[in-house]
Amino acid sequence: MATKTTRRYASQPRRLTALRLRVPKRSQLDADLQQYFALCDEKIGFLPNVLAAYSFDQAKLRAFMGMYNDLMLADSPLSKLEREMIAVVVSSANRCYYCLVAHGAAVRALSGDPPLGELMAMNYRAAHLSKRQRAMLDFAVKLTAEPWTVEESDREALRRSGFTDRDIWDIAAVAAFFNMSNRVASATDMRPNTVYHAQAR
Repeated sequence: MATKTTRRYASQPRRLTALRLRVPKRSQLDADLQQYFALCDEKIGFLPNVLAAYSFDQAKLRAFMGMYNDLMLADSPLSKLEREMIAVVVSSANRCYYCLVAHGAAVRALSGDPPLGELMAMNYRAAHLSKRQRAMLDFAVKLTAEPWTVEESDREALRRSGFTDRDIWDIAAVAAFFNMSNRVASATDMRPNTVYHAQAR
């Protein structure tokens, strides 16, 4: 059940972006999306602004939700924490304010270690990570910053750290998704819900 505090953040902004893209009212969305938004209110207490922003184009919203749910919530050899760590270091490389705040909160919550969320955002190399985690994040950042330089030696380094080819596929897919998401967020001046700032601290 949403608390009084979280209900303050549940309203959908009418004007979300520097581009002044006007998102529709919930009542104007298709019934399935209205139900999904209501489920967000019920389960987490607010509607993430990224979903509100994507309601500008309902087809793109459904595609975004489907890919996000598959990559970040479905079964994977990577833990949910590892996937969120990838999201944050990619977003840090891209300086994406929305995703740094939202997924930094997820790292804090999943790890039970608030400083880790800050380190992922500021400089993951300063964190006390396992060899496996460091290799995973190094690969995600290289794929973000210099994708043309990725070679078989990079994939082999992941294998030496214990990753299978399926793991490598999932690392790449999560990193690629957040590179896309970061760019859309930057293009539209997407801002994180204020509630994220205080979560898991």
